[in-house]
Amino acid sequence: MSEPSLRELEEQRERLYAQLAATGDFRRGSVTENYRRCGKANCACAQPGHRGHGPRFLWTRSVPGSRTRGRQLAPGEVGKVRRELAGYQQFAALTGQIVEVNEAICEARPAAAPAAAESPPGQQEPDGEKDDMHPAGPVAG
Repeated sequence: MSEPSLRELEEQRERLYAQLAATGDFRRGSVTENYRRCGKANCACAQPGHRGHGPRFLWTRSVPGSRTRGRQLAPGEVGKVRRELAGYQQFAALTGQIVEVNEAICEARPAAAPAAAESPPGQQEPDGEKDDMHPAGPVAG
C-alpha cells in the first residue's frame, strides 16, 4: 500500500477541521450516580440492603494546576452533561487525528532550499562567507 500524497493528506486535514468545527458544545470529566445513607436510625436507608437516598449525579473533572472539581447536577441536567462529555471524547479523538495527519504532512512536505536572504545578519553563509552587514552599517573592506 502506498503512502498518501501531500495533496491527499492536506485534504484529509481539511475534512478533520470541518468535523472539528461541527463538534458543538463539550466539556471534560465524568458523571457518577451516587446513593447515600442519611444516618438517621429510623430512616428506610438504614435498613440492610437499602441502596440509600438518590440517585444524586455528580459531574467531576480535573483542573490543571488545581484539585479535582465537582458539582451536583440537577436531574434535568444529566442528559445534557452526558452529551457534552461525549462531545469532548469526539473532540479529543479528532485533535489526535489532526496531529497525526499534520505530522505526516510535515514529513511529506519537501524541505525548501535555504535562501541567502533568510540568514540573520552576521551569520555564516552556506558558502562560508560572512554577511558584509555590521550592526552599525556596512563594513568597509
